[in-house]
Amino acid sequence: MDFINYKKYIEENDLVIAFVKREPPFLLKVDSKASYNNKFGNFKHSNIIGKEYGSRIPSHNQKAYMYLLYPTPELWTMVLPHRTQILYMPDIAFITTVLDLKPGSIVLESGTGSGSFSHSIARTIAPHGHLYTYEFHEERAKFARQEFSDHGLGNIISIECRDVCKNGFNIENCVNAVFLDLPAPWEAIASAKAAFKQNQIGKICCFSPCLEQVQRTCVVLNEAGFSEIQMFECLVRTHDVHTIPVYTISDAVAKLKVQQAKKRKRVSDDEDREMVPEQSKQEGKSDPPNLYVSRTTRETKGHTSYLTFATFLPVLNEELDAP
Repeated sequence: MDFINYKKYIEENDLVIAFVKREPPFLLKVDSKASYNNKFGNFKHSNIIGKEYGSRIPSHNQKAYMYLLYPTPELWTMVLPHRTQILYMPDIAFITTVLDLKPGSIVLESGTGSGSFSHSIARTIAPHGHLYTYEFHEERAKFARQEFSDHGLGNIISIECRDVCKNGFNIENCVNAVFLDLPAPWEAIASAKAAFKQNQIGKICCFSPCLEQVQRTCVVLNEAGFSEIQMFECLVRTHDVHTIPVYTISDAVAKLKVQQAKKRKRVSDDEDREMVPEQSKQEGKSDPPNLYVSRTTRETKGHTSYLTFATFLPVLNEELDAP
């Protein structure tokens, strides 16, 4: 598979992101002798081979269709095997924009994890950019290295098993942007500073779930001479669609009169319900039309991590380093 150069037709051993009705997407590795079974029926892999990506195939009982999509970084994030907590598209899109990643960028990443963000970085900086990514856990680094190779990203991504908080990075004067997803990012900032191209402006982002981590990171970034230190949080808010009645001024006046009458005479709820339609008949009004509106939920439970950004300025750092 090649996550950069897409192909048109599905072949043996290819990866397919599949959708069936409203169920979550899932990953298939095409095997002509295998089949996929779920509550909607049986889908034979032999019927997938030769189909175009983007097409659909029916189940054996014709009760559902399976949609066959090409693996993109966005879809891969939805189906990848989780070895750690991962970054999702709201954070990925925001970080990519603020770090100014583009084709040809050289990027340093520490905390490869499950490789969710690594795939998106590789697609963004291809074909001439490069990603240096570091993972301290040997097994996770091994699995990620194999995935990058299988997905055609071996020439764009270099991965190394290394504890950068203790041993630092082994590259200097090389990268345009740095992304740190570490428990203690402040321990790697000095080494990350040396990894920037010293004659160019660079951007760094630290991904931290706790505010105490952000505070300590900001202190070290400031001491290291970084500027424009800012923290952001990406929250996804769900909007529910509701209908509300649209009242005219005369409707509002009539409703107010009813409320005042109820207050003066202390009419019962039953009498109140009888009064509203009676007054509407007298006014010659029909039921008000409905208007579709959206409303956010009262509670937003979408925190992933805080994003701390800073800018590496060569001129400023030269002044700070001067005697």
